[in-house]
Amino acid sequence: MTKEKNWEAIAASPKFQALVRRKKRVLSGLMLFSVAYYFLLPLGAAYASDLFSRQVWGPLNVGLVFALSEFVVAWSVAVIYSRIANREFDAMAAQIVAEAEGR
Repeated sequence: MTKEKNWEAIAASPKFQALVRRKKRVLSGLMLFSVAYYFLLPLGAAYASDLFSRQVWGPLNVGLVFALSEFVVAWSVAVIYSRIANREFDAMAAQIVAEAEGR
């Protein structure tokens, strides 16, 4: 039989608050970077059309390469977040759970 956890006490604990602050900081940074990178495409197409229309190889131009790089950035952000979550967040959460269970 498992013991009922005091969720209010867990949410109020300094370690849980530190976990929430760290996650917000990481997510905010990654989100700001990805949104800024995303908006570079329409801004570049509008204000740097000479650069974006420059041929790279065959019919491929800088604008298309930049647009395709959006996928690389999205996957990179996901990988970065998952590595930080696995390394830091999971350890912090396990410690919080262990303290809540009285270990």
